Amino acid sequence: MKQHRTIGQHIKMLTLSALFLAIGLILPFFTGQIPQIGNLLLPMHIPVFLCGLICGWQYGAVVGFVLPLFRSLLFGMPILFPTASAMAFELMTYGFVAGFLYSRSKWQCIRALYRCLIIAMLAGRAVWGIVQSIQLGVAGQTFTLSIFMTSAFLQAIPGILLQLILIPAVMVTLNRTGLVPFRKMQTAATSGGSRS
Repeated sequence: MKQHRTIGQHIKMLTLSALFLAIGLILPFFTGQIPQIGNLLLPMHIPVFLCGLICGWQYGAVVGFVLPLFRSLLFGMPILFPTASAMAFELMTYGFVAGFLYSRSKWQCIRALYRCLIIAMLAGRAVWGIVQSIQLGVAGQTFTLSIFMTSAFLQAIPGILLQLILIPAVMVTLNRTGLVPFRKMQTAATSGGSRS
């Protein structure tokens, strides 16, 4: 019986991961219609974060790595090298770090959620910078700290703000409906100390 539940849970997570992958493939078509800031909203990041948080770090990491490469091969955007290849490692890090930290939070709440998101965002951008530096170095191009800061942070501000608003809103909604409830560790629930 337990094995059947495990298999059923695995199938459920695979199905949800496929759904997040599909959302990541389609969503850029919609955000791209928004003048001026459409390309700055980082639409592929959102389903990867949600996949890591809801399905777990293993699924989030795989979806994050596959998504930009798959989209590049299907639609030609983002460009495979150096954009999609670097994004694959960046999004893989988002899915892994967000899912890993959130699954190990003693108290799954908004504060824990924001902490996991922010750490994952910083880690993913650091990985992206390292991969871009290696790729462009091999190609004989320069990748300076100024370029990194502009691309990873300044130009990403609209997308970062959207993620920090939308992702917690989705998770709170799923918690209220009971579909993905916030988990509360028994030890945390009975203690009067920190709850995140």
